Amino acid sequence: MNRFCAFLRGVNVKGTSMKMAEVCGVFSQAGMKNVSSVLATGNIVFNSEKNSVELKVVLEKAMSEHFIYDAYLFIKTEEEVKEIFDKNPFETSTDHHIYAFVGIEEVEKTLLEEFQQAEKSEDEKGEIVRKTFYWQVKKGNTLNSNFGKILGKKSLKDKMTSRNINTFEKILKKF
Repeated sequence: MNRFCAFLRGVNVKGTSMKMAEVCGVFSQAGMKNVSSVLATGNIVFNSEKNSVELKVVLEKAMSEHFIYDAYLFIKTEEEVKEIFDKNPFETSTDHHIYAFVGIEEVEKTLLEEFQQAEKSEDEKGEIVRKTFYWQVKKGNTLNSNFGKILGKKSLKDKMTSRNINTFEKILKKF
């Protein structure tokens, strides 16, 4: 059995309200083992014998049917989560947020293109390391930055989601 984390997109925003205990129940009913949540932002840690591709199909269907919405989630193995956390190219700072993005194959290239075209705020940086796009933005500017506004595009909702780098650390502790 392998250990995974599912990163759900759009949880507890714009009317999609979910209790993590209920989400964990859906995962368990779909056959996942040792299911638990990390924070209330849709990070579900679990065990399964299936691979990431199979899990995405099974869990998106289960979530969509149970909560009656279009579920988008992205599956990472424990090793992949560790690599995302370890490869963060930015120095931790009390003045900045650092986000890492998980999503479909090659979404990091799309995100970098969007970032490069957007007008930057002070100290805003974006970088790809391996297959992960990382974004550093001054605290208070996340939603106001041009790139932050791009992230809400409907055309991206089924392609990726982001988490603060601190969330990855919390997920690693849960593994």
